[in-house]
Amino acid sequence: MENINTNYNTVLTIAGSDSGGCAGIQADIKSISACGAFAASVITTSTAQNTLGVTDIHPMPIQHIKKQLDAVLSDLQCNTVKIGMLHSADVINLIHDTLDQYNITNIVLDPVMVATSGDKLITDNALLSLKQLLPKATLITPNIPEAELLIGQKISVNNLEAAAIKLGQHFKTSVLLKGGHLNKTTDIITDILYLLDSNSTVSITNPWYVTNNTHGTGCSLSSSIATYLSLNNDLETAVTKGCKYVNLAIKKGQYKVLGQGNGPINHFGL
Repeated sequence: MENINTNYNTVLTIAGSDSGGCAGIQADIKSISACGAFAASVITTSTAQNTLGVTDIHPMPIQHIKKQLDAVLSDLQCNTVKIGMLHSADVINLIHDTLDQYNITNIVLDPVMVATSGDKLITDNALLSLKQLLPKATLITPNIPEAELLIGQKISVNNLEAAAIKLGQHFKTSVLLKGGHLNKTTDIITDILYLLDSNSTVSITNPWYVTNNTHGTGCSLSSSIATYLSLNNDLETAVTKGCKYVNLAIKKGQYKVLGQGNGPINHFGL
């Protein structure tokens, strides 16, 4: 039988590096690989990090970030781009311009802006640039603190759906508003998907697992959704599959031990 060349389904992740391997580029590559695509990467920041926290951050020179972007996008056929933490207005503007240059339209953006401690991770100038980038995204995946920062209001169980709609209509993009930061009164976690094209919402529910092994969950979710999009799923299907994948990875990793702090999800279910 004659061999026929076929292209890889390639997902580019643009994010920071986590030396501990739980989050950032490392979590993205694991998720993309586990969900069935080829992972390419552009590293914006190097961190000294483990399960206990971050001890140092080293931003990549902007010229080097541009060189990485050009090297990947000029050669590889990237079906989808996932964007994680962008540390400055200059980097955000560079990403914005470069995605325009290469005509990239399938974009999943995880607006990493607030630390687990509640501290803001982004300057006011960078936040303004990020808001200008959001309408380019096919989907944004904020958690509750990030969504509150974007729309300037508190979010609770009672207004979760309304907040997702407000975000989507204001920034002209589809939104997966993650409910994991809300106070838990049930054994179910609910995320709200707002679909811009149909101006409709979908509630996505999965079991809630009590575990500290959730380091990198947001990175893994956005990159898994990007992967399912690259595999030609529609947006609702890609998001539903991504949520299910991460939920299962949390379940499979809830009793695993790595380091002395908050461990990762189990990306490959090992």
